Amino acid sequence: MGSRQMQELGCATTDYADRLLIADGRLERLNEDCGGGVGSTLAIPELLDIVVKAREYEQCLSRQFTAIEGGERVSAWVEVEPKGGRETGCSIRVLAWHSETGLESAGRDKQRRRGEILRLLSDLSLRIDQSDRILSLVRASSELEELEEAVGANVGQKWTRIFRFPDRAAGQTGSGETPKPLICSFSPTGQELTAFVENFERREGDGALSAIHFFAKRAPLSQSQTPTGTPSIGGDLASVFRQPINRIIANAETIRTQLAGPIGAQYSDYAADIATAGQHLLALMDDLSDLAIVEADNFSTAPDRIDLGDVARRACGILRVRARERNIELDPPPAGESQPAIAEFRRVLQVLLNLIGNAIRYAPEESRIWVRLDASGGMAMVTVADQGLGLTAEEQVRIFEKYERLGEGEDGGTGLGLYISRRIARAMGGDLTVESAPGQGARFCLAVPIAN
Repeated sequence: MGSRQMQELGCATTDYADRLLIADGRLERLNEDCGGGVGSTLAIPELLDIVVKAREYEQCLSRQFTAIEGGERVSAWVEVEPKGGRETGCSIRVLAWHSETGLESAGRDKQRRRGEILRLLSDLSLRIDQSDRILSLVRASSELEELEEAVGANVGQKWTRIFRFPDRAAGQTGSGETPKPLICSFSPTGQELTAFVENFERREGDGALSAIHFFAKRAPLSQSQTPTGTPSIGGDLASVFRQPINRIIANAETIRTQLAGPIGAQYSDYAADIATAGQHLLALMDDLSDLAIVEADNFSTAPDRIDLGDVARRACGILRVRARERNIELDPPPAGESQPAIAEFRRVLQVLLNLIGNAIRYAPEESRIWVRLDASGGMAMVTVADQGLGLTAEEQVRIFEKYERLGEGEDGGTGLGLYISRRIARAMGGDLTVESAPGQGARFCLAVPIAN
């Protein structure tokens, strides 16, 4: 059987707790097939994740989600828009929607996976309509800030307006299952790029949504050296290694999920081990990059007036899905509770993500993690408390040392997160401490100067 075009597009509304308030017939039935109903939490997993992100970040998001309805696979592009802040709900509008069965579903899985790989590795990704007009910016690396600004100024215009194609006619995006590279350049600066066009569904009436993934041309590895005479893992080598490692992870995931064809269970397990090892290596590279930064003589932060309560709730929102996977209840500061502080927002978020991520990794399943605010002695504080095994007095000292790991398991981290986090805290004029006892969990406290 082939895919079937859906004539009716859907819309829905959720509240501040991501409960479904209103849905049209088709979207409501899909939610029911996933085990939910009006008045309860949105039950379509991938759509729920989009709604949570849109509400937490207070941004309109346009994404694709998939679900199973009556034994058939449903694919849809949705636009999710917050109705007015993180403490309110979202409106959901379906831009394109169809279902498919049989071999076509497997083929679309492969095509979707290729798109995921391109999005993972690209420096810039755009979503465009059937007329090649820019609908939104999906993501951009820090290396393409000027191009990102140009894209933002040209939303609604053809994407070929800000790119030149020396070897082929502009706008010839082509079609087919395997994306083909297009050599182009960014018109204002002449920067050379390689573009891949990912066609989602070029069907009459469904919006003909596509994505363009850009890869910047890298200069040869620079000659900047560390004092030991080797390239810095926190600089040149990190950017060189990250892309091939991402490719290894993406290909291993393709094998593990059998998108390229059926394989034996043992080989699927091997692929999962490869993907896990790749992710661990990426985490190590990120930590080594941060290590090079925080140990530099000129390392400093950019202090600003922030709300620790807001940062803590954002960190909990980002890690909510990971906690849910381990049946751990993540309890952020109550909505509306604030604690003004003087610190760098990005660095505080980095530290809290590390603390909460560690708690999720080591706390027992079906336990609880609390994130609470406090203030004392001119310092604003946020504490992350868990119900784990706890730490001895000796471990509480060692845990902040370089390369000291919380555990010896395969998922024990790199042993640099807490060391880096304490360096960041102290660079902001604060500190990172721990209180614990064996069998009584641990309470990590980040303190930064209070804002009067």
